[in-house]
Amino acid sequence: MILIYTGNGKGKTSACVGQAVRAHGQGLEVAFAQFMKQAGQAGEQVVLEQLLEGNFYAGGRGFFRREEDRPAHREAASATLRWALERLPLVDMLVLDETLYALSARLLLREEVEHLLRLAEEHRTHVVLSGRNLPEWLGERADLITDMGEVKHPWRQGVKAAPGIEF
Repeated sequence: MILIYTGNGKGKTSACVGQAVRAHGQGLEVAFAQFMKQAGQAGEQVVLEQLLEGNFYAGGRGFFRREEDRPAHREAASATLRWALERLPLVDMLVLDETLYALSARLLLREEVEHLLRLAEEHRTHVVLSGRNLPEWLGERADLITDMGEVKHPWRQGVKAAPGIEF
């Protein structure tokens, strides 16, 4: 199955973590990668590293804001994709957090994601993807899509991101 957590609201990564924990609890082998977050950047990384042992990877370089940083971000996304492709035949579920961000920023290419999904289908590996800006072609291919809608968020009132809440 292809499961997607998308939308402008908070909770996409949290949903990915929850899905990974649920699958792990049912005895499934899970691998989890983050395309945009750097290692040591977010609280969930500590738990995922312990739970999944060698099957967690935070390969990002943080927010992609400047075009001159594109080569470094593209290489980080490519390295994360390579990591995911290496683990895909060995696991029952592959969680790729922030894939849609990397796609919409053109740090990942559609062809690369389509290739990964074909391989996952061949290996009968569930794939979980997250991020904003779900492309239509990927939405059509998905089995489950949850759209996280923002109703209210403290950053709109100038409140900075809080440890344990946003990261």
